[in-house]
Amino acid sequence: MRRSIPIVLLAIGLLTAACAGDDAAAPLASTTNSDSAVIVTTTTGAVSTTTNGSVPGTNPTASTSNASTTSVETTVIATTIPTTIPTTIATTIVGNPVVQAVLVGEFDKPVDLAIRTGDPSLYIVEQSGRVVRSIDATSTIVADVSDRITAGAERGLLALTFSPDGTFAYFDYTDRGGDTVIAQYPVAADGAIDISRERAILQIDQPYSNHNGGDLEFGPDGMLYVSLGDGGSANDPQRRASDTFNLLGKLLRIDPAQDFGDVAYLVPPDNPFADGVNGAPEVWSWGLRNPWRFAFDSTNGDLWIADVGQNRYEEIDHVESIDGANAGRAVNFGWSAFEGTNRFNDNVTDAGDTTFPVLTYEHGSDGCSVSGGVPYHGVAIPELEPAYVYSDYCSGKLWAYDQAGQRNLLLLDQLGSVSSVRAGPDGEIYILELGGRVSRLSPG
Repeated sequence: MRRSIPIVLLAIGLLTAACAGDDAAAPLASTTNSDSAVIVTTTTGAVSTTTNGSVPGTNPTASTSNASTTSVETTVIATTIPTTIPTTIATTIVGNPVVQAVLVGEFDKPVDLAIRTGDPSLYIVEQSGRVVRSIDATSTIVADVSDRITAGAERGLLALTFSPDGTFAYFDYTDRGGDTVIAQYPVAADGAIDISRERAILQIDQPYSNHNGGDLEFGPDGMLYVSLGDGGSANDPQRRASDTFNLLGKLLRIDPAQDFGDVAYLVPPDNPFADGVNGAPEVWSWGLRNPWRFAFDSTNGDLWIADVGQNRYEEIDHVESIDGANAGRAVNFGWSAFEGTNRFNDNVTDAGDTTFPVLTYEHGSDGCSVSGGVPYHGVAIPELEPAYVYSDYCSGKLWAYDQAGQRNLLLLDQLGSVSSVRAGPDGEIYILELGGRVSRLSPG
């Protein structure tokens, strides 16, 4: 296991490091059956399971936790009136938007879209290794790393983000050996990315070909967050997701050291395991299966994660920020003790500290592989704000999760294999389909 370039610096000293991985990314698939979403109105603590006649969406065969029940589930079929009022979080209820997907352009297996400060362009990431800058119907290739990656299935160039000032680009890609690389590149004023000056920040061994995670974003605190899947195969075979010393199945938080020579990155001193005693210094959150896409709410710093499920449930996770920051700090999202809110691997201890998803849906007609996902804060569709908009790779459905209204609104249902749902520079929603289409969500 590797953790990359030589030295990790804390505010209080030096560390050396190393790392590993486990199952799904661009085509993040699983399998089969459901028409409704289960909305969980409280998100921390244990969830009870019951026998036949249980709350819809629970697994009657799952093991029961010894902890007391602290959450309530309500089945809400898309567009129906909720039967439960939420106990926390959002206060603005979404309206009933009518929308359409308007084609912006066609690309080669688009999997991500990034924006850059002060730049109105869309930066489209193609799984095969290219980054295309698109503006006013004109597309320009600004980077091509196809010669240094392995592409196909859940591997390839998976994500891109820019530093807050727009002067550096950060890629998440699968190298020729099948391992994850997080790399930094200088960016010219015109958006060209100088791949000849690559600086690898993190290099993480992947034991299997799937579950690479594959996202990275700068948070409201200016730190770089990186999502990693549990390493792959299926069922978290090495139980990495709950092992806080392993970087796989985690959300990492680091400070890319742009001005420190050979130092790869800094470990922020307020990371939960910054001293390395109870976990890897880079770990911010754990208990994730394959967090293919995550997002910070641009208005309040809340964290949203679309975590791809195993064989039965997909989940949306949401944690609030504290004064605009620290969303997700030291949070256990439960995998693989739980899949969604249902007990999964009995030999993974239920520590009683799991933060459960705010929404799950069962495999079937709604899909089998969640593709996140951003809160909407544009101006074109006012009735959609502040819903979390997401899709599913298998079903091609697009939903708006209205947290305050406890509704899961079906917006569109005939899309292709959606790889990502992202926000553009103006806050409007863009839908990426692996078949090539990139579309803007517009009023219907």
